[in-house]
Amino acid sequence: MRVLERARGAGLLGPGPVEPHIEHALAFAVPVETLVEHPGGVAAVDLGTGAGLPGLVLAVAFPASDWLLVDGRQRSTGFVAAAVADLGLGERVAVQTARAEELGRDARHRGRHRLVVARGFGPPAVLAECAAPLLADGGRLVVSEPPEPAGDRWPSGPLARLGLCLDGRTGSRGATVAAFTQVSPCPAAYPRRVGIPGKRPIWRP
Repeated sequence: MRVLERARGAGLLGPGPVEPHIEHALAFAVPVETLVEHPGGVAAVDLGTGAGLPGLVLAVAFPASDWLLVDGRQRSTGFVAAAVADLGLGERVAVQTARAEELGRDARHRGRHRLVVARGFGPPAVLAECAAPLLADGGRLVVSEPPEPAGDRWPSGPLARLGLCLDGRTGSRGATVAAFTQVSPCPAAYPRRVGIPGKRPIWRP
């Protein structure tokens, strides 16, 4: 994809071929395909989209899907917004510069989304605390995982405090993803103020 080659040239992707990045993004396809093309569904969210991964690849792969690509860095969102325009995806893919903690407090997004995806967003506890407030009841969180996770990355007790339940891990296209369901609304206490989830995570691996 020429967009990712430009991202590599801009320093938003590491060196090397872009094909592995596309394959990695498509590893999300199996657990998300029944959600992103649901008629009348609210836009799926890609937290920490960076160069548009995995959200931009999934938006192309699922032409009936709507997406919100979010990153706190203007450099990333500026690049991705230009890529969305170049690909002609502007009618169903939006790009927003925002901290995830702020997005989770926004009434337009809190508890509104059926799907949140993330690749390399941050430590598990930070990601869970920032993603859970965005999910509607029964919504799903799908995240990239190390091939062989060390320790208990997703302890059930702290996840339950956020209303999340780990469904399991799947591997495809040389990548591993973990999927979660929002089984109850995220408590109003979360997310905490910007930066606090990282400074005082609700659990440590």
